[in-house]
Amino acid sequence: MIERRPFGRLGAFCNAWLDTKYHFSFANYFDPARMGVGHLRVWNDDTIAPGSGFDPHPHRDMEIITYVRSGAISHRDSLGNVGKTEAGDVQVMHAGRGIVHAEYNEGPDPVTLFQIWIEPSERGVAPGWATRQFPRVGNLQVLASGDATEIAAGALPLYADATLLAGTMAAGSLLRRPLAPGRAAYIVPASGTLRINGIDIGPRDGALVRGEPDITLEVTDSAELVLVEVAVET
Repeated sequence: MIERRPFGRLGAFCNAWLDTKYHFSFANYFDPARMGVGHLRVWNDDTIAPGSGFDPHPHRDMEIITYVRSGAISHRDSLGNVGKTEAGDVQVMHAGRGIVHAEYNEGPDPVTLFQIWIEPSERGVAPGWATRQFPRVGNLQVLASGDATEIAAGALPLYADATLLAGTMAAGSLLRRPLAPGRAAYIVPASGTLRINGIDIGPRDGALVRGEPDITLEVTDSAELVLVEVAVET
């Protein structure tokens, strides 16, 4: 099954400083048919105006990934972590048994990013935060994972049965990736277009792949792809 979720039909919210699209139910947007995919619960496409951002607020028992597409987002939390995640970087926050954090766009231009939340496999872990730069040219690579082998190879760790991959691929690129039984993938091109198992996907559309033995990605226009693979109930 391939389900395309067009960008223009996503949930939406906009105020003076935040313009966001919701791939799944979030905040005041609720669609019972879009409650997430397995343990993937949130995928927000945010544009944050200069000099603004999210004031201090709490989280608990959630793995929160920030994939910065343009600009830079600053981070402060109740553990004393202070940092900045720029385009080309990824940050992971383990909310665990509780953390308070704030995120701001301190630059002169809007920041665009994906905010991705995944329910953890283990509750009540020690909270934490980390950011890392990843080159994204040529192919999909693992950026964050709950798999010990991927973590040993350099991926940011997740307390979740999930893997985040991303990369920039040229037009004409073809990639096949197996999808094991009991797993699903959610794919969003941050830019560009592609065909997934024969279904055309436009920029910032979502594509849910489930119940397929593999994923075939055909890039029709140079694309930056973000893919999350998670366990689902069978």
